[in-house]
Amino acid sequence: MPVHFFSEETSFTLKEPSFYINWIQKILEENSKSVGDLNYIFCSDDYLLKINQEHLDHDYFTDIITFDNSESEDEIEADIYISVDRVKENSEHQDVTFENELSRVMTHGLLHLFGYSDKTDEEKKVMREKEDACISLQKK
Repeated sequence: MPVHFFSEETSFTLKEPSFYINWIQKILEENSKSVGDLNYIFCSDDYLLKINQEHLDHDYFTDIITFDNSESEDEIEADIYISVDRVKENSEHQDVTFENELSRVMTHGLLHLFGYSDKTDEEKKVMREKEDACISLQKK
């Protein structure tokens, strides 16, 4: 499966990468998508802030930025940058485990690739429901 995990400016490494690869495959199958190349890049706040400033002209911290490199609607190709610092802070503020919040953010990036948005309150509600459905596909 062409799902890859990288780290930039952080010592974080994903525990049990095969678990996450299998889970992502289930999400793709449930949504009738295949993957060409899917790169998750775990990074620091500062690293992601630079990307946000340089590529999106946003000057603020964020937990995720997804770059869609897909050439067709049915095959996903993307670089998904995730700030481990933001995920940790968000998990503490929302009183959930780091792993749960990480799964939510990883799913969030995929859902954007599937065409879901989160600009309006209604879209945010649908996005949260879809995130929950994707997380429920995890089985250890």
